Amino acid sequence: MPSPPDRVAFSVFGLDIMWYGVIVTAALAIAVFITCARAGRYGLKADKVLDFLVFCIPAGLIGARLYYVLFNLSFFMEAPAQIFNTRAGGLAIHGALIFGLLTAAVLCKVWRVKAMDALDLAAPSLAIAQAIGRWGNYMNQEAHGGPTDLPWAIVVDGVKVHPTFLYESLWCLMLFFVLLAVDRRRKFEGQIFLLYCMLYSVERFLVEQLRTDSLMLLGMFRQAQVLSAAVFLVCLPIYFMMKRRARFSDRLFY
Repeated sequence: MPSPPDRVAFSVFGLDIMWYGVIVTAALAIAVFITCARAGRYGLKADKVLDFLVFCIPAGLIGARLYYVLFNLSFFMEAPAQIFNTRAGGLAIHGALIFGLLTAAVLCKVWRVKAMDALDLAAPSLAIAQAIGRWGNYMNQEAHGGPTDLPWAIVVDGVKVHPTFLYESLWCLMLFFVLLAVDRRRKFEGQIFLLYCMLYSVERFLVEQLRTDSLMLLGMFRQAQVLSAAVFLVCLPIYFMMKRRARFSDRLFY
């Protein structure tokens, strides 16, 4: 796999526009389009979806940056101006998910929308946004793994390394189609979102082990692995409990 081209996509009045920003923006736009297109399936109008996204997308972006900064606090305390330099990368997907989903939960309460339906609607869009957005890491030559001689390795600073961004991108693309397929025969509210949480957590836990730029917890643990394991262990019993409850309801009202 070839090395990425220059990080600058183009310039406008002397201001360099980075490929990272272009790709993340494209990922968000495609996710918004897909969410609006599927909104009717959940009894929502596209306008209401856009109302959610007006709040959730900024909250997610702020959360993504804040999460990254908190786990690199020593660096940013010495260079606080760099906190706002997102053009160089540094958005943590877990922070985006936490802040974005918390915002969505609050809005569901205020606007009286079923939270689990809203999360099921959003889950496939989250997966495709991640699949596309990871290519921003490729353009920035970040979020890669250690040295490897595999034929699909990328070259960073003259060294062939694991393209961990690619592993996650392909997994999330597959996850997108799996979630859409399951959604056609959804058995209970929350099923699609819980599947997203579990399947993404499995991939992230495994791929994180290959990365060389992991955010650390207490200086010893890869925080993405800790969080992924926790999310999986919480979601798994909830999934089967809700699936069993749905089966019981089907038999009761058969």
